[in-house]
Amino acid sequence: MSGLQTLAFVSGLAGFGATLAATVSNEWRATSRASSVITATWVLQGLWNNCAGNAIGAVHCRPHHTILQLEGYIQACRALMIAAVCLGFFGSIFALVGMKCTKIGGSDQNKARIACLAGVTFILSGVSSLSACSLYAHRITSEFFDPMFVAQKYELGAALFIGWSGSVLCILGGCMFCFSIAGSFSKSHRQRTYIYNGNVSHVPSFPKGKVTSGHLRPVPQYSTSSRNHHFDKNEYV
Repeated sequence: MSGLQTLAFVSGLAGFGATLAATVSNEWRATSRASSVITATWVLQGLWNNCAGNAIGAVHCRPHHTILQLEGYIQACRALMIAAVCLGFFGSIFALVGMKCTKIGGSDQNKARIACLAGVTFILSGVSSLSACSLYAHRITSEFFDPMFVAQKYELGAALFIGWSGSVLCILGGCMFCFSIAGSFSKSHRQRTYIYNGNVSHVPSFPKGKVTSGHLRPVPQYSTSSRNHHFDKNEYV
């Protein structure tokens, strides 16, 4: 189970890093770089900045002016990604403390509880990141395929794919943590049952008898049929 927990920790940590990279990225949506024939220019937009670049390689970014003028889906994606980053950070700490190969966290029972909490935290982080990226992608695709939308149309940016990958890694890491804890709980339950059954002492029962010279002398046992037969014979005497 230690190997499974190590794999879960690496997966969750990689998912946390990908979620953080997607959150700070400026390429959540981008215009096509082949939209202009003379000069290849494009526009990049993220959760925090708007950027414009050209074929020379110059990129200029400016932050969003105010939160109150942002569209609702951008604010929702911001909140979800911040929650995903915070949950991934705490999940990484809980996973480091709750792993069996570490010497911190207290007893095995406490470490199992902390590892289970880390698994749940990673799963919640992955769900938050997955929801934010899916919401943003749905807005982009709905505008792109809407014939009545006359403003600038955008395509899916690289940050969305990074965020999706991070969310999948976080969910996988959390599920593996939960499976490893479930296996350790069943194993500990079997060990406790074995110890309990092994401590039961069986005292052999000896037939009652007479003590003669310090030794136990068994009393001969007679079957019920023989006694009944003896009594039957005495009835006619």
